[in-house]
Amino acid sequence: MSLAYSIKEGFLGFRRAKFASVASTSAMAVALILIGLFMMVSTKAQEVSDALQARVGEMEIFLSDNADDELGNALHQRALLTDGVESAEYVSREEAMRVFERDFGDGSRDFFDEPFLPPSIRVRVASAYSNTDSLESLKGTFINWAQVDDAVYNKSLLAQVQRNLRAITSMGLLLGSLVVLASIFLVANTVRLTIYARRLLIRTMKLVGATDSFVQRPFVVEGILQGLIAALVALGVVALVQRMISRWLEGFGVVSYSGSELFTLIVAMLILGAALGWLGSFLAARRFIKKVALH
Repeated sequence: MSLAYSIKEGFLGFRRAKFASVASTSAMAVALILIGLFMMVSTKAQEVSDALQARVGEMEIFLSDNADDELGNALHQRALLTDGVESAEYVSREEAMRVFERDFGDGSRDFFDEPFLPPSIRVRVASAYSNTDSLESLKGTFINWAQVDDAVYNKSLLAQVQRNLRAITSMGLLLGSLVVLASIFLVANTVRLTIYARRLLIRTMKLVGATDSFVQRPFVVEGILQGLIAALVALGVVALVQRMISRWLEGFGVVSYSGSELFTLIVAMLILGAALGWLGSFLAARRFIKKVALH
């Protein structure tokens, strides 16, 4: 009976104080929009950083001058089976010369008196291995193979990219924390004003013998309802922004948001909305209900 009453009064309270309910719901919607946008951007930012590290984390294995295509293809297959290698491509001596001619123009033919370019294997490692320690370990593995002269990668560029990514990640975490704190502060103050506007109703209920928890429950139900409505509004706004971000990300070769990512976002926003409404109404109601004087 008490639960049914609390749910009923929570819905009725939402309809009675329309201005306060709209103000509280709007505040939570703004907070959830900020959180939702941060979640979307951080998800794709991680994918962009992984793709960038994968591009930087490339290694070229140079074979000896007497290595033929048969040996090169065999080492290519061996490289594909190595832990941490995402993809590999065998570059024959002839193909290396074609690339050299394309990059340096017709004047590069002056160097073609003898096959000065060795065959090689271009290796792209997985994003988890795109760090100096892992690449050094892979380099040591490849150099120990027979008919391999050297294995090189752009160590200085990789170190610079990692420093920049760490700085961006730290900045993102800082901004995300500020967004969450600002959202909680915004919702708590709006809910506090909503509870304060109903202090006469709270005083009347306490005068007839209602306990603090009994008075508090309808406000909690109302807060959860406001949070769910705010989440739906926020999802609509975030969906519009998502379309714009997806078009922008196409230029970076990043895949648009998948169905599973969107489903996770929807569920997370609904849970966050309900939790935000519950937390704000619970804390504000408990604090102000105790302060309401009976005289």
